[in-house]
Amino acid sequence: MNDWVIANLESALTSWNARLQEIWTLLTMSPEQFRGGTIWNVIVRIYGTVQSVALGLLVLFFVAGLLQTACRYTELRRPEAVGRLFLRFLLAKGLVCRGMEILRKILSVCLGLINSLMEASGIAQPAAQVLPESIAESIRECGFWESVPLWTVSLVAIVGITVLSLILILTVYGRFFKIYLYAALAPLPLASFAGEPTQFLGVAFLKSFFGVCLEGAVILLACVLFSAFAASPPQVDAAASAVTQVWSYAAQLGFSMLLLIGTVRAADQVTRSLFGLL
Repeated sequence: MNDWVIANLESALTSWNARLQEIWTLLTMSPEQFRGGTIWNVIVRIYGTVQSVALGLLVLFFVAGLLQTACRYTELRRPEAVGRLFLRFLLAKGLVCRGMEILRKILSVCLGLINSLMEASGIAQPAAQVLPESIAESIRECGFWESVPLWTVSLVAIVGITVLSLILILTVYGRFFKIYLYAALAPLPLASFAGEPTQFLGVAFLKSFFGVCLEGAVILLACVLFSAFAASPPQVDAAASAVTQVWSYAAQLGFSMLLLIGTVRAADQVTRSLFGLL
């Protein structure tokens, strides 16, 4: 029966290690490669549909800017002022028509930064968590009555590790889906560059999109810090009972896992602070 406890603890740790390895792979993968590019192809088609709507908004935003300039009649009489208005319109139209290429460039820059950080860290893959052999041996030597609280403690540890691994991977997958949402609706805010009163919408969108892409770098740094923090196994008193050893091990491991998850979930706030979007 005690072997069941060991097997399930090792299974929970294996699941955690697999999630970390999956995150490591996702961070170095572009949205165009994710799931074989199937989702990205759908986003590209949606982008084309939204683009037609954005072209209509382009005229609306341009007229809004033109009306604002018309209120300043002296400026409208100057040929260079009129030329700037139409130049702004042409540039905004170019952004809407070539917006997908711009988004790809931003993604490429952020992906290159992530790869550079990964190489600079010197960590090829995140540190794997393994149940110490001393704890496994103590669990095997437990008698029946001592095993009862041990099962309870181990069950709490197994559920906790499993839940934390799911929260971690869902957060990283959420970043990918935010990138897809931004890319699909990009023509709408990009069209706002046609008018001076509305161009702040386009600027805010580009800053937000770059921030979402840059979240990958923050998540990578969090994983690197976790790997360095968890490189040495938790310190457990070998003379203590098996229940105490498992509880101490789970508490220390859970603390480091919570640190990682907290940092990963705060990645969007970090990037928003960098770009002044808070």
